[in-house]
Amino acid sequence: MAQPLILTQSAAARVALIAGKQGKPAVLRLAVEGGGCSGFQYKFDLADGPDGDDLVSETGGVRLVVDPVSLDLVSGATVDYVESLGGAAFKVENPQAAAGCGCGSSFGI
Repeated sequence: MAQPLILTQSAAARVALIAGKQGKPAVLRLAVEGGGCSGFQYKFDLADGPDGDDLVSETGGVRLVVDPVSLDLVSGATVDYVESLGGAAFKVENPQAAAGCGCGSSFGI
């Protein structure tokens, strides 16, 4: 059984800002693809809306959508937006990941 995903207030605010500038709905799609330095990598895109079989999580009117295949790899994850001296990025805290890498966008199971 898949665990819910969490979109933090910080991430929701950033998605709303980006979507507003692009004239799109505030819907962030999180997908997992093969590759990266640890075997899998996260991919973020703005979406027009959820597909029929997506899991949808909502924070402050902003939706986070994940397809069923990716959901198996990110179940229970938290998506945050962090700003630091090194830059700003969406960050996934994934309880499914057994290994990660320094870039923060790649993980292994």
